[in-house]
Amino acid sequence: MKIFDKIKYLPEFDRDMKKLIQRYPSLQADLRIFIDKQLYLYHKLNIDNKGIFQLSGLKIAYPKFYKAKKFACRYLKGKGVLSGIRIIYAYYPDKDIIEFIEIYYKGDQQNENQNRILSHYGI
Repeated sequence: MKIFDKIKYLPEFDRDMKKLIQRYPSLQADLRIFIDKQLYLYHKLNIDNKGIFQLSGLKIAYPKFYKAKKFACRYLKGKGVLSGIRIIYAYYPDKDIIEFIEIYYKGDQQNENQNRILSHYGI
């Protein structure tokens, strides 16, 4: 079943993912579950489990940018959805496209890389 019309990944996201998979081998499968469950609930069914937050202060009207704070990583046993993995993505509601921008572990980095967002989507 196809949930979104298109799912895209910035090259920087792919690089982030490759680094993190070395430490958390279940990450690829965990991301698939995240898309199928959490993104589906949030964007398609309008169910907010307080795990996804719209980023503000970027001064970019379109697309909308989000940070997912609840991400279940099976490799981080015992932490559940509060694994510390953060995902930054853009959503184009009229085109039904999800574009992954950044993935990181909050122990390695405090916040999203706003320069990355601005360089790809800014004026």
